[in-house]
Amino acid sequence: MGARLDGKVAIVTGGASGIGRATALLLAERGAAIAVADINADGARQVASEARAKGARASHYVTDITFENQIESMVAATVADLGGLDILVNNAALCGPAAIAPDAQISIDEMTVEIWDRTMDVNLRGTMLCSKHAIRHMLRQDGGAIVNISSIASLQARATLTAYGISKTAVNALTQHIATAFGKRGIRCNAVAPGFTATETGLTGLDDKEREMRLRHSLLDTVGRPEDIANMVAFLASDDARLVTGHVIPVDGGVTVHLPWFADQNDRSAIN
Repeated sequence: MGARLDGKVAIVTGGASGIGRATALLLAERGAAIAVADINADGARQVASEARAKGARASHYVTDITFENQIESMVAATVADLGGLDILVNNAALCGPAAIAPDAQISIDEMTVEIWDRTMDVNLRGTMLCSKHAIRHMLRQDGGAIVNISSIASLQARATLTAYGISKTAVNALTQHIATAFGKRGIRCNAVAPGFTATETGLTGLDDKEREMRLRHSLLDTVGRPEDIANMVAFLASDDARLVTGHVIPVDGGVTVHLPWFADQNDRSAIN
């Protein structure tokens, strides 16, 4: 069944698709009122409509998180329209093959200022600014819960996607700083680090060889779904997680916990 969120008001950024959409709809099912914030107006409107079909109060706001004035207006509108703010899910980020292709094709010696700054502006500064304005409202009530969507790219390095990985590592540090600064004032902050997740864009551009490689490195014979991430977010946002704060929790099928050569072992039973 999962923990209930009756009476709570939640903002989900990047809520028009993928993990954001799954999270918004699950929080709505659990009883929360939902504000769907996204740069994609039609997608945000559709998800808000789906949330209302589940019986939830829901609104949508077209928001580009690289602009602080848009974030401030979105948070204020949520409070005015839905009656408060208890949960912030910082999901909006540069993602999908098209958005991250420039970063994915180069290593640090080829990094441009434009790629670096754009990635940091969206993934890190946007998350900070959303948190800043949400915290201001949460402090006026009994606190709240912030859940940042990170990535296993923040925990283990690769040759490319340097800006993306480092931006998410910084999101992990931001998570700890928020948890430390505001825990005594009733605000918890955690991060979820998804692994390979089959979102609308997550499988695009992956050939069969790369899909097979990713599955070989998983300890579970399955690909993650947006709903798997949403379930962890819903737990961390709920009172069931009242003693959990400042943590980065991978939801990755065990990709980040085993020795590198695991996937090349023919006989898994021989691993010790």
